[in-house]
Amino acid sequence: MKPFVFALKRQPDQRLDLAPLVPHLIAGKSAAEIAAIQLQTTREKLTAGDIFEIEHGDAQSIRFEGGSERFDNVGHGLKSGSIVVNGNAGKAIARFMSGGSVTVTGSVGPFAGSALSGGILEIEGDAGDFLGAPINGEMEGMSGGFIFVRGSAGERAGDRLRRGTIVIEGGAGDYPGSRMIAGTLIVLGSSGALPGYLMRRGTIVLARPPAIAPTFVDCGVHQLTFARVFARLLEPQSAGAAELLLRPLRRLAGDTAALGKGEVFFPA
Repeated sequence: MKPFVFALKRQPDQRLDLAPLVPHLIAGKSAAEIAAIQLQTTREKLTAGDIFEIEHGDAQSIRFEGGSERFDNVGHGLKSGSIVVNGNAGKAIARFMSGGSVTVTGSVGPFAGSALSGGILEIEGDAGDFLGAPINGEMEGMSGGFIFVRGSAGERAGDRLRRGTIVIEGGAGDYPGSRMIAGTLIVLGSSGALPGYLMRRGTIVLARPPAIAPTFVDCGVHQLTFARVFARLLEPQSAGAAELLLRPLRRLAGDTAALGKGEVFFPA
């Protein structure tokens, strides 16, 4: 069955909240009903029909043809199905997603994958700061699922990561994996200063030796059986991550300034 298509008419002149345009909220609605859904974030009223040409199709397969840095909350609360954005997107992509998949062919803003608990988020470009991290007032970040970033990510990627896996195939900014509670963060490019800052538990795997805090303890070189198993799981989505996990890795334990049960790995 053909996908449900939202084709961009023009670039929006204000930020838009696309949270209502997910499969479980548009299923059973006519094209006219969907066109009347309000998306604006200011007092100036804008509807889906003002921004998109709408081609009715399978609500479980949504495509946005044309993107914008002002497209916020794409895939918010997605439970099943797939959403593809052909272009860029704004902040908080796939926030609260629990199943299905969201793919963005361009770059995205901050807080992508925030509070994600299941499913797969794939970003073919770059991601902004606080990838998979909580917003102000929340105590935990991403709690399940997978995030794959083919480009680079900004600062504090994986902040307060609770569960799940983030793979960044490019570089990451300062403090990757800060305040981690559990889960796995893998960075295949260069990473900024102080990875794992105040992490309690969890695993960070870096392709390059890190500029790490002195509160981490060197535990020697390891070639772990679990890493080989995990590599097989990740190989279909990220051959680079799988290759890294198969190498002998030096393990640093910490952050001893916090609980100290986390670990940072990098090639020996």
